[in-house]
Amino acid sequence: MLQLEAIPVPEPRAGWVRIRVRAFGLNRSELYTRQGHSPSVRFPRVLGIECVGVVDDAGGTDLTPGQTVAALMGEMGRAYDGGYAEYTLVPRDRVLPVRTELPWDVLAALPETWLTAWGSLVDAMDVQAGQTLLIRGGTSSVGMAAASLAKERGLRVLATTRGAAKADALRANGVDDVVVDTGQIVEEVARVVPGGVDALLELIGPVTLRDSLRAVRPRGIVCHTGLLGNVWVMDRFEPLEDIPSTVRLTTYHSGTTSAERSTAALQEIVDGVAAGRYRPNVERVFRFEEIAAAHRFMEEDLGSGKLVVAVDA
Repeated sequence: MLQLEAIPVPEPRAGWVRIRVRAFGLNRSELYTRQGHSPSVRFPRVLGIECVGVVDDAGGTDLTPGQTVAALMGEMGRAYDGGYAEYTLVPRDRVLPVRTELPWDVLAALPETWLTAWGSLVDAMDVQAGQTLLIRGGTSSVGMAAASLAKERGLRVLATTRGAAKADALRANGVDDVVVDTGQIVEEVARVVPGGVDALLELIGPVTLRDSLRAVRPRGIVCHTGLLGNVWVMDRFEPLEDIPSTVRLTTYHSGTTSAERSTAALQEIVDGVAAGRYRPNVERVFRFEEIAAAHRFMEEDLGSGKLVVAVDA
């Protein structure tokens, strides 16, 4: 059960940064943890794999009090308390300093979502201008971010949605072709892009991965990044049968990227949003006391884009 509770402000700790949290984005991994699908997590636990705010205590690190930062991943909200708080204590290597004047709710929509999209497209798939990219799970926050990034880089973007009513939101975000996902999209993709797409970002997960692999051209690539389908494991995966010849399969999760590289990428993303090149895609901003309602909104899949919670510390 998710509920608000008064707890002590975390004590300073060498090498850890205490952050006064100003806002945080919501992520489905937190929903899965709350539902009991993260077996390593011991409750009670303050959830939250990301947040933005200002340094309150630098813990003897190179950061300074008052500095604007984002924090994310590294078992945040799992092995130790996370960002669903007014103050949180995070290891220095998970804290990214950022220079920006963006509002807190906009900044909070960027770290985990956009760095995941960036890492998938740039680090994992190395997409290039002129290529075709299919985003499976296009109305998710990561899917919307990936579309914005891909269009800025000169790709033709296709994206899926289970509901045709969300097609306009995808097109408004720059998507060129919308595919209604019935669970089997190979024929429809081949109609739009004969021979298959160059790259496919798989955000649904094992439930659609086999089908996605067949929607990619020979020598194309699929990056398995998300688990929107609520299935963690593929039953009886047979690489020789399930991966078409010459198609490449990779994966990405943001915990594998160095803090230095993540900081540089986040600064570029923040600057792009400030300049209007990228759309932050904030679906809705909740107040801190509305955190349970925010989780219900996420669980019921009521919108597209990023959900953010603003904190008045």
